Amino acid sequence: MKGEDSGLAALEAARREKLKAIRELGLDPFGARFDGHRPIGEIRRMESQIELVPQEAAGTVREERGPKVRAAGRIILQRKAGKLVFIDIWDWTGKIQVLIGQRQVGESNWRLAECFDLGDIIGVDGELKHTKTGELTIFAEQLYFLTKSLAPPPAKHKGLTDPDLRQRMRYLDLVYTEGVLERFLRRWRIIQSIRSTMAEEGFVEVEGPTLHSVAGGAAARPFVTYHNALGIELFLRIALELHLKRLLVGGMEKVYELGRVYRNEGISPRHNPEFTMLEAYQAYGDYRTMMELTEKLIVEAIRATGQPLVLPWGEGTIDFTPPFQRRLYHELLAEHLGIDPFDTHQLAQFAAAHGLEPAGKHRDVIKNELFEEFVQPKLAGPVFVLDYPAAICPLTKRKASQPEIAERFELFVQGMEIANAYTELNDPDLQEELFSQQLEGLPEEESMARMDRDFIRALRHGMPPAGGLGIGIDRLVMLLTNTPTIREVILFPLLRPEPVL
Repeated sequence: MKGEDSGLAALEAARREKLKAIRELGLDPFGARFDGHRPIGEIRRMESQIELVPQEAAGTVREERGPKVRAAGRIILQRKAGKLVFIDIWDWTGKIQVLIGQRQVGESNWRLAECFDLGDIIGVDGELKHTKTGELTIFAEQLYFLTKSLAPPPAKHKGLTDPDLRQRMRYLDLVYTEGVLERFLRRWRIIQSIRSTMAEEGFVEVEGPTLHSVAGGAAARPFVTYHNALGIELFLRIALELHLKRLLVGGMEKVYELGRVYRNEGISPRHNPEFTMLEAYQAYGDYRTMMELTEKLIVEAIRATGQPLVLPWGEGTIDFTPPFQRRLYHELLAEHLGIDPFDTHQLAQFAAAHGLEPAGKHRDVIKNELFEEFVQPKLAGPVFVLDYPAAICPLTKRKASQPEIAERFELFVQGMEIANAYTELNDPDLQEELFSQQLEGLPEEESMARMDRDFIRALRHGMPPAGGLGIGIDRLVMLLTNTPTIREVILFPLLRPEPVL
């Protein structure tokens, strides 16, 4: 380790010598505004503008005449051949070769080129042509120094292979790990598509508070903070729901928020304590309205990324061709468990036989534990699971003909919950009653039964019948980019602090 540290120190010292040399040339090694440059991807598309110069004599070497271009980018490859230097520069649209000839650029530019290191950011004016080997190249005429990289980039062959290091140093991961930048650009296209679809459907985007006095709207453990001026305990929001439903009361009939939520829980390939949610509410709709919206959002997002509706996932594929499959919750339980899910004795007996303690638990809590253990992992999907046990859905309207059933669906793909939707409960008296109940066997921090009295007050003023929807954006991006871990679709996932040496 000491040898490695001393080697890095020597490399950085050499770069600082070049930093000094750049200043001695009268240049700022950290550059300035650089107008007029084109993205490298656009420059590459100008290849068709290269023309052959007419030749006067047969057998003369065929020469090219190309457009004048200006480019800027990071040096990711460099090799010297006598009085020629070949470098590859990269920006977020692609990479291109630059040829620097000592005679062609002049002595001052050549001295500047001798100060180049891998990782430096430079600008170049030149002519776009092909080399003798046919590679599209900018033949440099003028060089510009835009930023000196004082730290060497990752070793070419070792690269950034440790996942923790890649996520901690995402700024290098984006440049040097193939496919990472494109994944996050695809995430951006997915989110832009979602916003576009919501606008087409007439929804208004809003911004709710991040700090809540009551951690409501979901079953999750919150992060707790303290407001000094007010002298009160506050919570980072665990859901967006209750404030958006207040806006339904206020007459905003189609409303949504796309924002971060925070849950003080475990970290796994499918969970990050800070993640992005879409929540949407539509007056005069129900959970089937939200099913149609969910399907459209996902299909349009896939199209926005330029992919077919049958996407790769690991060694297999996922077919997102609509309509997605619909299955009833209790039918799935019966099918996978081989019991009557409405029979409390059979439920308890099955749970005990499979290592789940049923004693002291509400029947619907037992059902859901069995569903999560034995059914959910087998749902390859996409499949909408409909009609959940009412007791575990305190914010959901009950079926008129079956009050023990809640009008709720969850969308599952590859065993992951991607979306959750309700026909929203808008009866203030029933909502208050349900908030006051704590189901047997369910820890308080996992309950949605937290009394938000202002929300109850809002409901008393009349919230229209409505459908509500939540979609986990990070998990959706995982599926649409064939990425098996959530930390690889979040630019800066939560990490332990680096040890201080």
